[in-house]
Amino acid sequence: MWLSDEQTCPVARLRQRRRHMNSPDRNAVRQEVPVDEHGKPIINTVAAVAIAPSGVGAELSEYVAEAVEVIRESGLPNETNAMFTNIEGNLDDVLKAVRDATVKLAEQGYRTGVTLKLDIRPGFSGQISEKQQLVDEILTKR
Repeated sequence: MWLSDEQTCPVARLRQRRRHMNSPDRNAVRQEVPVDEHGKPIINTVAAVAIAPSGVGAELSEYVAEAVEVIRESGLPNETNAMFTNIEGNLDDVLKAVRDATVKLAEQGYRTGVTLKLDIRPGFSGQISEKQQLVDEILTKR
């Protein structure tokens, strides 16, 4: 039996959830997408990537360093921490850097695992440092 109360009625809860999903928030606002000199959209992306070979033992630092070196040579803004290397740039450039770093290990004959997370925000740039600054500002105010 369906209840009419929004708190207990599955249909009413679904409608309420849909209304919430369709409400604008700062992450859902569409941005104007800039284009390059050829008219191709510039899709800014922040990637968190971990690239490592399998079956080489417990110490991976030397192999990770090889992959990170390729990423740094790409010229894209990046930072490396204990778990991931963050990269920022146009989507195509970021994916090329990830591919090149992966191939660096794979072409040596290693089975290579890649963990990749992408945050694609057209119309934004400088997000690696801005996100860190925003968190620091919030923590400073507490």
